[in-house]
Amino acid sequence: MKRLRLLALLGIFLAGQLQYSFAQKKDTIIIDGSKVKTGYLKPGMNRYLVYFKMGKDSSRTKYQLWSRKVDFLSYQGRDAISITQEWEDNQTVVHKVYSVCDKKTFAPLYHESWWTGRGAAKADFINKQFLLRDTLLTSEDTATSKKNMLQAFNTALDQYVLNWHLDLETFPILPYRENVTFMINFYDPGFPAPKMQAYTVTGSGQLEGYNNQKIDCWLLTHSGTNNEETFWISKKTQEVLKLEQEFGGRYRYKIKLGYSI
Repeated sequence: MKRLRLLALLGIFLAGQLQYSFAQKKDTIIIDGSKVKTGYLKPGMNRYLVYFKMGKDSSRTKYQLWSRKVDFLSYQGRDAISITQEWEDNQTVVHKVYSVCDKKTFAPLYHESWWTGRGAAKADFINKQFLLRDTLLTSEDTATSKKNMLQAFNTALDQYVLNWHLDLETFPILPYRENVTFMINFYDPGFPAPKMQAYTVTGSGQLEGYNNQKIDCWLLTHSGTNNEETFWISKKTQEVLKLEQEFGGRYRYKIKLGYSI
């Protein structure tokens, strides 16, 4: 009986040790305003070449050029960072965005966007107003799309969120280390309510730049239903240099251009 009791106690102890060891190996950071390092963002223009492949070895198609300009400014009495985006296809501008974030926490203060075929929207996080095509959304709106949009916005007002439309500016300000998972409460104004998203540093890689320069990178991975994204983040500057995304046997790439004109 004593022997059985000792074995049972030993089993409980070993199980506890295994659980403790597993917990120690897990490295998760819930991102809030105290975790980000906005000093990695530098004023200036950044441009990305974006294209698709319908298969791994298929030819490239659906080219776009994304221009993203970072500025430091004072916004309604606050130190802030603005990001101005313009997306072009081979014929015209298809999307424009102007976003303002708190300089310290990178929390959104303002977001104005325009899409071809969708029109304009404005999310004012300070004055707690959302406008769709210059019309203020209110609780009296009965259209399902408007109600959902306003509800998602109001939910974001009560939480620390980061603007998912600024992912290429968000990833540079994260506290990188080996095997860490970042839990980011992302919200894209005008779209569904904020949701925690897991991005994990799954390893390291190396890209080759101009003049045979070797660039050491973090590999930051995000997975979803039938979707796998890997971002290449420079270990030196923390800028996003490349995205490779696979979804349903198709691929999308974002490549940071070495210089802008």
